[in-house]
Amino acid sequence: MSEKRKLFVEVQTDQRPQIATGAIDRAKRGARGAIRVWLMLLFALVVVMIAVGGLTRLTDSGLSITEWKPLTGAMPPMNAADWQAEFDKYQQIPEFKVQNAWMTLEDFKSIYWWEWGHRQLGRVIGLVWALGFFGFLALRKIPTGWTGRLLLIGGLGGLQGAIGWWMVSSGLTGTMLDVASYRLATHLGLAFVILGFIAWYILMLGREERDLMQARRSKDAKLFSLGTGWMHFAFLQILIGALVAGIDAGRSYTDWPTMGGQFLPPDPMMLEPAWRNFLENPGLVQFIHRMTGYLLLGFSIMIFVKSRKAANRVTSGAFMVAFIALCGQVVLGIYTVISAAQMHVALTHQILAVATFVLILRARFHAAYPVPQSVRG
Repeated sequence: MSEKRKLFVEVQTDQRPQIATGAIDRAKRGARGAIRVWLMLLFALVVVMIAVGGLTRLTDSGLSITEWKPLTGAMPPMNAADWQAEFDKYQQIPEFKVQNAWMTLEDFKSIYWWEWGHRQLGRVIGLVWALGFFGFLALRKIPTGWTGRLLLIGGLGGLQGAIGWWMVSSGLTGTMLDVASYRLATHLGLAFVILGFIAWYILMLGREERDLMQARRSKDAKLFSLGTGWMHFAFLQILIGALVAGIDAGRSYTDWPTMGGQFLPPDPMMLEPAWRNFLENPGLVQFIHRMTGYLLLGFSIMIFVKSRKAANRVTSGAFMVAFIALCGQVVLGIYTVISAAQMHVALTHQILAVATFVLILRARFHAAYPVPQSVRG
C-alpha cells in the first residue's frame, strides 16, 4: 500500500526556493549603506578640495611647487637645504622674476604650504577612494551594476591629478604670471563633474533599487528635462566664473550694474587675436560672467514657476530650495564684485556655487525618481 501524501511536507518543500531567492537578492543589494557613507566622506573631501583650491588661487600660491611628483612629493621640505632648493626652483619661473622678486624664503614658505596642502588633500582623496573601492570589491559587497560607477569616480580622480599638473605647467615658462585661465576652468569643471557623480550616486543609494524602479514610472519628464538644462547652464556659469578667477577679472570693475560707468566695459576687444579677449580680457570676461548670470536667473525663474505646478510636493520643494540657493548666489555674486572680490567673500561665493549646483542636481533627481506620496499629496 502506497504512503499517503502529506500536505505540510509539500508546502515546506515549495518554500525552499523562496529562501534561496531572498539570499540572492541580498547578495545583489551589497553594502549599499556602507558604500553610501564612504561616498559621503568622498563628497565632503571634494568640497574641501574645491575650497582649498580656491584659497590657493586667491593667495597666488598655485605655482609655488614647480614639479609634479605624485609619490615623493607627499613629503614637504624637511630642513633648511630642502627649503632653499624649492625656493631656488621657484625663482626660475616668470611669476617670481616679474611679480614676486621681493619675496624672501619666509614669504615663499607661506605660499608653498597652500599648494602643498592642496596636492596633499588630492592624495588623501585618492587613498580614501582606493581603500573603499578595493575593500568593498574584495569583500564582494558592491551591489550589482555598481562596480563600473564606483570605478569611474576613481578614474576621474586620476585624470584630475593629471589636469592639475597640466594647469600648473602653463605658468612655469614663457611670459605667464599665472596659470592659463582656460586650464583652471577645466580643472575646476572636472572637480564639479566628480562632485556631481558622487552626489547622484549618494542619492541613488539612499533608496532601494526596487523603489527607484517603481519611482521611475512616475518620472516628471518635463521637469527632468528642465532640470538637466538648468544643471548644464549652472555648470557653464561655473566655468566662466573660473575664467574670471584665473585672471582676477572680478577686481577689474567694482561698480554695478554698470562697468566703468557704462554697459559694456571700455576696450572689450583690445587684445589680438580677437579670441584672446574672451579668455584673457578682464573687462570682457567679467561682462560675460555678469550677462550669463542674468540669463541663468531668468531661466531659473521660469523653471521655478513651472515646478510649482508639479504633482509631487517633494519634487516641487526640491526645485524651490535650489532656486532659493541660486538667488542667494546671484546676490552674493553682485556683492563679490562691489567688494573687489575680497578673499572671504570670493571663497563664500565659490562654496555657495557648490551648494547651488548640488541642489539643482538633487531637484533633477527628484524629478526622475519622485518620492511616493499619498493620493491627497
